[in-house]
Amino acid sequence: MTSHSVAHSDNMPLAGLIVIDLTQIYQGPYATFLMAKAGADVIKIEPVLGEPTRIRAKVSGGASLPMLMLNVNKKGITLNLKSQRGKELFKEMVQRADVVIENFAPGVMDRLGLGWETLHALNPKLIYGTGTGYGISGPDRNNLAMDVTIQASSGIMSVTGMADGPPLRSGASLVDFLSGVHLYAGIMTALYERTRTQRGRLVEVSMQETAYPTLASNIGLLHRNDGKVPPRVGNRHGGLALAPYSVYEASDGHIAIVCATERHWQNILAAMGREELRDDERYSTNKCRVENIERTDQFVEAWTRTLTRAELFVLSGKHGFPAASVRSLPEVMNDPHMHARGALEWFDDEELGRVVLPASPIIIHGADRVKTVSSPRLGQHNKQVYGEWLGMSDQELDQLKAEGVI
Repeated sequence: MTSHSVAHSDNMPLAGLIVIDLTQIYQGPYATFLMAKAGADVIKIEPVLGEPTRIRAKVSGGASLPMLMLNVNKKGITLNLKSQRGKELFKEMVQRADVVIENFAPGVMDRLGLGWETLHALNPKLIYGTGTGYGISGPDRNNLAMDVTIQASSGIMSVTGMADGPPLRSGASLVDFLSGVHLYAGIMTALYERTRTQRGRLVEVSMQETAYPTLASNIGLLHRNDGKVPPRVGNRHGGLALAPYSVYEASDGHIAIVCATERHWQNILAAMGREELRDDERYSTNKCRVENIERTDQFVEAWTRTLTRAELFVLSGKHGFPAASVRSLPEVMNDPHMHARGALEWFDDEELGRVVLPASPIIIHGADRVKTVSSPRLGQHNKQVYGEWLGMSDQELDQLKAEGVI
């Protein structure tokens, strides 16, 4: 199928790799987005009515930006896996594929008769990737999972928010994308092993398990407090081990400032023009600043309020301490640095118009970058995949469509 590939260069890390993509929403599609952007031939299979993200877009009207963002450079086909003919076509594709990836609930593919054991018998070299909320084994395997519920169950929400406020979810779908990256990494690891063994593997990633390691500093505080549940700390350091470390008010918004070393603190004092406080016992060491954290934060914010975000950022670069403006989404989307690196690009979509799309954050130096091709319309590549790749006639395709198979 490489002659009809979306990727047009052999100088791409995954050129020639054929991926059958059954994924939906964010987690799985991000894993296959990374594959497509590395040159793999990704065939996205959707139910005849479309995957949930596409259906949501119909409800809200027009195309969906998440659907566009996560499915560029993929071929899109429809297939009814509940039909016998649909199962047969899927198996035919699997025999020619390198990877199958899905993020259905545990057991869905087995109930369809298309689980790992069945597909591995058909194609012993196949890598089968599955992303779930809680894993494919264990007492919680059947718990329903979405990003926010995993943020809740993993402990992330318990440590997010202000000390006197309720638990909060992250404003971004962190766990979906974090687990998508792990799913990509697991499949790439299995593919590397296959170069030595010529054997496939079942690769699974649990959203909950990918979330837990992010709580390292919070768990450290829990341990330090002899098991007492630590309070939410707002924008302060999760382990309450560094100060200043927070988001401070500027004259035109907010800025994040981190003091990770004593050198940083000396540099902050220099930026303030308060170098006479170097030996002040309230601030002279990180331990003192943490013990006086309220006073420390008030002292820093009294200074930041007198300056703009841009002025503070210039001072951070001049004097040498970590800081960054809290930016709005439009500010980030127009970031000259990210556009200069090709991390973001302006793209003209026939439905959404001119939009900003992300590239893969994984840059392989010396390899060609995949030129962005718009995400497929529902069933756009049915003829190419079923006809040109599987060798079916137009009459057969018409029949399959009439029977609701594609």
